[in-house]
Amino acid sequence: MTEINHLICEYRSNPLGIDVTKPRLGWQMQTDRQGARQTAYRILAASTPEGLHNEDADLWDTGRIESDQSIHVPYKGLSLTSRQRVYWCVIVWDETDEASQSAPAWFEMGLLDQADWQAEWIGGELRGGPRSTIPAPYLRKSFMLPAPVQSARLYTTAIGLYECSMNGEIIGDDIFTPGWTDYQTRIQYQVYDVTELIHQGENTFGAILGDGWAVGHVGWGNRQQYYERPCLFAQLEVTLEDGSQHIIVTDASWKYHYGPLLENDFQMGESYDARLEMPGWNESGFNDDAWSYVETFDNPEVVLVATNGPTVKRIEEVKPISGPDGEANSNRPRYIFDMGQNMVGYVRLKGSAPAGTTVVLRFAEVLNPDGSLYTTNLRQARATDSYTFKGEGEEIWQPRFTFHGFRYVELNGYPGEVTTETITGVVVHSEMAQTGDFECSDPLLNQLQHNIVWGQKGNFVDVPTDCPQRDERLGWTGDIQVFVRTAAFNMDIAGFMTKWARDVRDAQGEAGNIPPVVPHMISELREDGGPAWADAAIICPWTIYTCYGDVRILEENYDVMKRYMDFIIEASPGYIRCAPDYEGWLGFGDWLSINADTPRDLIGTAFLAYDADLMSRIAGLLGYADDAVTYLNLFEAARQAFQNRFLAGTQAEKEALSEGALRMIEDADSISRGNLQAVDYGPIASEVFNTDLFTPTQTAYILALHFNLLPEDLRSQAVDELVSDIERRDRHLSTGFVGSPYLPHVLSENGRLDVAYALLNQKTWPSWLYAVTQGATTIWERWDGWTEENGFQDPGMNSFNHYAYGAIGAWLYNTVAGLEVDTSQPGYKHFLVQPKPGGGLNDAKATLKTLYGEVTSQWQFAGGTFKLNVTIPPNTSATVILPPDIGQEVTINGDPVRGNAFDLLAGHYAFKVM
Repeated sequence: MTEINHLICEYRSNPLGIDVTKPRLGWQMQTDRQGARQTAYRILAASTPEGLHNEDADLWDTGRIESDQSIHVPYKGLSLTSRQRVYWCVIVWDETDEASQSAPAWFEMGLLDQADWQAEWIGGELRGGPRSTIPAPYLRKSFMLPAPVQSARLYTTAIGLYECSMNGEIIGDDIFTPGWTDYQTRIQYQVYDVTELIHQGENTFGAILGDGWAVGHVGWGNRQQYYERPCLFAQLEVTLEDGSQHIIVTDASWKYHYGPLLENDFQMGESYDARLEMPGWNESGFNDDAWSYVETFDNPEVVLVATNGPTVKRIEEVKPISGPDGEANSNRPRYIFDMGQNMVGYVRLKGSAPAGTTVVLRFAEVLNPDGSLYTTNLRQARATDSYTFKGEGEEIWQPRFTFHGFRYVELNGYPGEVTTETITGVVVHSEMAQTGDFECSDPLLNQLQHNIVWGQKGNFVDVPTDCPQRDERLGWTGDIQVFVRTAAFNMDIAGFMTKWARDVRDAQGEAGNIPPVVPHMISELREDGGPAWADAAIICPWTIYTCYGDVRILEENYDVMKRYMDFIIEASPGYIRCAPDYEGWLGFGDWLSINADTPRDLIGTAFLAYDADLMSRIAGLLGYADDAVTYLNLFEAARQAFQNRFLAGTQAEKEALSEGALRMIEDADSISRGNLQAVDYGPIASEVFNTDLFTPTQTAYILALHFNLLPEDLRSQAVDELVSDIERRDRHLSTGFVGSPYLPHVLSENGRLDVAYALLNQKTWPSWLYAVTQGATTIWERWDGWTEENGFQDPGMNSFNHYAYGAIGAWLYNTVAGLEVDTSQPGYKHFLVQPKPGGGLNDAKATLKTLYGEVTSQWQFAGGTFKLNVTIPPNTSATVILPPDIGQEVTINGDPVRGNAFDLLAGHYAFKVM
């Protein structure tokens, strides 16, 4: 029997309030039947559920479509309008011509026209300053409804953050809404079904406003990067059972007051005085005579857009694993809790104390040798919450508008008994299903995978940030560029990255440049991110396309990519990007590399060629044949320029760097090296690179090989020289952010799987497992964030939750476990299973929930027998390639077969090789 389920619209189940006017629909077939596939489908869309049951679809009826497409099917029915709800289902015919029908699903449109809005922007009087915060304004409005309610929708957003309530009940479970965008370009709004929260008679609409990204501290600068104070913009639309319509909007009739939430800031923390609470403030019957009327503000002239991607939510809870350690008998008791996991969120406090007792919560990722919190690396972020008790029995409190990156929590000033039940950690991040899992026979590698996932959780809070704890937390383009492939294995990031791609569009400069952080707002930063950073504008959408089969993300961002390519071509005379005499930004280099400074023009030219290669493929996919040829020629030209300049035995340029360019490179290198001392390995000979121009580095070899920039006759020599460099370093890597993601792939794809595993298993720094051996539960920013020899690295830049080096995760999935997408049939319509055992592992398993269903690659090698279990979901296929030299006799599901490569349809397959 075949079931049709997992119906999604724009990657979500039953989305409420979207503004995609041609939303894409998808579904899955569920059956264990081998070879199951879809041969045809029929979509029905109606304005009522009954229209689907009667096959009287008044909005869209595709009829039977002979096709195996089951993802990203665009809606092509009657034009959609604001507020419209569409019910839909799908009928699928399989390879036996048997039809199966899904249960109904729906999607609902938001407000598609700016004229749909009648609300005004409102807020309180206080605005604070660049370093001074304000209390959170509480806002309220009572209104009457003359008849029972049939339906009600709240359309709402804010400058800053908001928490809305109706008749005392908090609306929805989203937090940190409306999310982070360039607030001077566009602001997202959210839609909530509040039918069950309002009633005939008097109702009260309440809201609390926080500073968030729009008003509070962002990056390492001051507050108010976008606006001076938080404002609310809301529209409640109610349909009564008598058919009448009532619209309640934010306007001058609302009132506000400052209450117990005295301070809120993402970086600084939150302060709350429960003695100032106003019981019933958001309910009917409350006396608001002492409240003031709100101020109204001019429309900020931005575009209001629906939230089409995931919102931030409270995802899970964590209890302390030990403690509390502290001083219970002092005048000011102090306790430290170990949450057992470096996490992102906040803690919920539970306790009793006399009125006026103030407790302080401080947060840190690691401890000093004396057991105190190590907070130096937070820089100017205070990361401190405080709560003042009202003295009315047991009180429970958690922040609304802040989050911290921490493993350790210090509780100061609590006079009562403290246990592990006193605090609870609340983990927050954008709501993304965990789709992938990797595990193997090595506990250290399993912990590494755990650390990668938790680093992703902590840094996917509405935008992909670099770190969650210090005064930064920015959407660095280079970090997500190197990590996006791993991220797509671990979680469903399609909607998250689609939203961020729009942020990139908003951030692009007039010249086509892409800034180093998105959303862009830090005036101190350069407008150009430079090589490997700005290139995220092309690499990230391409990765989402390959992992999810999403052509639209390429279509929507193609103009951005073309403008960016024009920018870097213009800045790259002779196709050498970031040449020493270039007056612009030469880039961040191979950020945080270890005693291995790769020339910036080598990195830049390599990425120029790689961008051109990707653009040729993207243009071909989108039907731009002329562009495809142009970019292919550009790739060849950049490849030749790379060879001419950097390879041995060519007409490589040997002129010295200008003094100014050299100083810029030295300054950047001094930042990236921290306090490391250079290591002299003596003269290094190379048959590949021009050693008169630069000393070859691991990253130079990696980029040349991975981006296909070398003549064929030099590839094997380049691999040998790369391995020699690794061996000279006693089997350690020296790569930074740019080279590390590709390093294991280059080795395993070029016949040196043994060296790739040796680096993976290396336990002394620099290595992926070093931090694991030191008890890390997330990925560190630096290979040597802490060492026994030197203690903590540079406190000015030393995050212990930074996902960039977690990019090794993709190699665990696609090489160790052997599960990889086929870019010619993206989204796992067809995929590869090609495990490469080694490194002393006895087994490995990867599972991935794709848009078609769950795929699995699980192998075991013991006693001379290799076993591989593969799951191929319905409506997909896979090519399975067995490792060479592991045996002669092969069976599939017990039946003898010949060969080591097999093209298979859907089903479960058990391979055995002896």
